[in-house]
Amino acid sequence: MHSFNTILLASSALLLVAVVSVRLADRTGLPSLLIYLGVGLAVGEAGLGIEFSDYEITAELGLLALALILAEGGLTTRWAVVRPALPFAVVLATVGVAVSVAVVAGLAHLVLGVDARNAVILGSIVASTDAAAVFSVLRKLPLLPRLRSALEAESGLNDAPVVVLVVLASSDAWATTSALEGLGIVAFELLGGALLGLVLGRAGRELLARAALPAAGLYPLATVALCLLAFAAGQQLHVSGFLGVYLAALVLGNATLPHRRAVLGFAGSTALLAEAGLFVLLGLLASPDRLLPALPEALLIGAAATLLARPLAVVVSALPFRMPWREQAFLSWAGLRGAVPIVIATIPVTEGLPGATRVVDVVFVLVVVYTLVQAPTLPWLGRRLGVVVAGHAVDVEVEIAPLDQLGADLLQVRVGPGSRLHGVYVEELRLPPGAHVTLVVRGGQSLVPGSHTHFVHGDQVLVVATSAVRDAAEARLRAVARGGKLARWQGVSGR
Repeated sequence: MHSFNTILLASSALLLVAVVSVRLADRTGLPSLLIYLGVGLAVGEAGLGIEFSDYEITAELGLLALALILAEGGLTTRWAVVRPALPFAVVLATVGVAVSVAVVAGLAHLVLGVDARNAVILGSIVASTDAAAVFSVLRKLPLLPRLRSALEAESGLNDAPVVVLVVLASSDAWATTSALEGLGIVAFELLGGALLGLVLGRAGRELLARAALPAAGLYPLATVALCLLAFAAGQQLHVSGFLGVYLAALVLGNATLPHRRAVLGFAGSTALLAEAGLFVLLGLLASPDRLLPALPEALLIGAAATLLARPLAVVVSALPFRMPWREQAFLSWAGLRGAVPIVIATIPVTEGLPGATRVVDVVFVLVVVYTLVQAPTLPWLGRRLGVVVAGHAVDVEVEIAPLDQLGADLLQVRVGPGSRLHGVYVEELRLPPGAHVTLVVRGGQSLVPGSHTHFVHGDQVLVVATSAVRDAAEARLRAVARGGKLARWQGVSGR
């Protein structure tokens, strides 16, 4: 009991540190991962003296934490925004990864004398951008929508091919698998994971839409459980669980989820907890005595990955898309790395590969140093390159709660700072029959709207719609928020 209380006390304290770290990260512009790593180092063998060296547990818990982070990323990514950038993101996450792996592996083998197998593993590990780092840093920047979407989609997609490459190179199959066979294995696992994620995402969407759960708090649990089901099923079927969880979450996140805001809030909190626990664990795993000798190699590999491999991967991937050079330059510098490379680096250690521990140390130092360099400079670089959108604001937020016994849904609408609902009268909404504006809360005061009531920025609006017209009512609200009262004639989509 005493041991359990000690663990509970330490865990609670670390959780509070994680929450405070989010605020600190917002003020400094640094990803919170660096603070969590620092906490892990502080309580580790060089700090409070806690010794931890179990790479197998770290790898298993790390993969689970990454699945939760990817689930949150997919749930919060809007399909309408990411769709135009998806072809480029897919190319960058596959062809771009191949280019990056070739460049870094070639340099490590030819210049540093790393054997071919460990060189491929090292090149694969540093080729992957980190979803947690990208989501936490770039979502604070009002980037051009296509640029932000490309970065978010790439970070969600490129973990899958990298994990497959590292697992293949770390296994006994490395010596007997030809390059063509290896390419086939990678393609099979990626396609299988994508199909699994899409199928489970669509099935989960139908399930959540039809099931009237007895408590609102069950919807967030069910949504996250469906995402993790895609990950676990992918692992069990030997296809890409990472691609499965991201695509399942993307499908679910773009469905008309009941209690959507609660779902996204729960997913975000779960991802924060997973990220904090993961980085503290990785900090505990690191040995400061081994990190300093790894610094020269980490600086060289990191420079090759950041200044040569990443820009070349972006340029090659952008060739069919005629992307402006300014956007390519920002994409090249925005290849942030975080938990993903460090967790993946533990896989060869669990397989007993010679020299694998050295790879973990190099990757750990590389992530810390280059995150310190890249993350704080992204806002400045974005402004200099002209890829930051001035005055970006949310147009409208719609929260849906089912009223099962009435056969209706309650839509809670917030008129955001950039919404063109401002100045629109209730009668000008032209909601479909069966949908009605029932209440407006403005400045803390509630009023029952009439046909001559108009909306202003900051209003909280309640709309009751029958289940049959719910989707049409939400689409109309979003359309007017983006196109104003003439949205129907201007062809502005509600999605």
